[in-house]
Amino acid sequence: MAETGRGFPTAEYRTRLTRLQTAMHAVGQDALLLTTAADIFYVTGFLTRFWESPARPWFVIVPANGDPVAVIPAIGADLMGQSWISDIRTWDAPFPGDDGVSLLIDTLTGLVPATGSIGLPMGLETQLRMPVGDYIRVCDGLAPRRFADATVVVQRVREVKSEAEITKIRAACAVADTAFAQVPDFAGPGHALDQVFRQFQIALLAGGADWVSYTAGGAGQGGYGDVISPAGPVPLADGDVLMLDTGAVLDGYFCDFDRNFAIGHANDAVSRAHEALFAATDAAMAAMRPGMLASDVHHLLVQSLRGHGQTPGGGRLGHGLGITLTEWPSFTPHDQTELRAGMVLTLEPGVEIAPGKIMVHEENIVLRDKGVELLSTRAPRDLPILR
Repeated sequence: MAETGRGFPTAEYRTRLTRLQTAMHAVGQDALLLTTAADIFYVTGFLTRFWESPARPWFVIVPANGDPVAVIPAIGADLMGQSWISDIRTWDAPFPGDDGVSLLIDTLTGLVPATGSIGLPMGLETQLRMPVGDYIRVCDGLAPRRFADATVVVQRVREVKSEAEITKIRAACAVADTAFAQVPDFAGPGHALDQVFRQFQIALLAGGADWVSYTAGGAGQGGYGDVISPAGPVPLADGDVLMLDTGAVLDGYFCDFDRNFAIGHANDAVSRAHEALFAATDAAMAAMRPGMLASDVHHLLVQSLRGHGQTPGGGRLGHGLGITLTEWPSFTPHDQTELRAGMVLTLEPGVEIAPGKIMVHEENIVLRDKGVELLSTRAPRDLPILR
């Protein structure tokens, strides 16, 4: 397993803060309100599984100048106090009727001019992690201050990773590489799919993952029907194609790639599909450069798959990766996001082998000035066969 130190030095967070504040100044926002686990972790380093509980809202404010302010439930004060954040304001939560609302209003009132603008991510792949009714109360309490969409502010900053972040993601990929190498030890003819999934997660944890937030895949004769269904107790059979996909987490950063296996043997259609997916991934990696659009990568993958006689799968064929399992951009025909050096991305071409039978392949990469660097260990060109 690749070794990486835990957390980041304060200088990493100050660089992030400067980049966010520069983006805020460019659009005239006097503060940025963050409410989600990923955004708060990005700014503060506050890492906890306590986000699984929906009982409490959490807030971090990035002012146009100066350091962030945390407005959080008292239960998080000790952990936040271990971060680089010094201004931590708390309330006893949950508090029906005023669950941080008045404290948040008071804090923003002190940071934002009366006619100022407060950025809040509002677009695709964002969410407001507080009750809508409380958000309306905050809006009313801050008027004439107004909220404005900060999706671009946050996404354009977060999508380009520092070398320290890339090191984290590379280490998470190394954990998954080790687990995938062990699949022949617990998967093959007669092994129940749900047990294979469990053993795969055990291998990821034993290999160094902090937790396994996402495990998915599928199995079926000549291909699988989807890649999101829970695993059942059906035993793997000769002629099945098995796919395992993981979003293992290490120190707050995800990997996200899959591997395919043939059970017993692979028929010609399955072998050709795997070869085409490998070739399409190679074609995209060879061609990708900063300045291309996300839609250009989708076109590259689709054209390569069709050139190998395959029917490309629908939906996106890759995406961003980092603090969350999937980030922006998406490799679709419609995403016009410009690719930049430092983006960590997945290439995820898929094909329809036959009606109701698909195969998907995924690798993790970082885009550099002169091309692509793999973060996951490249899948074998030939489909592995488990006997």
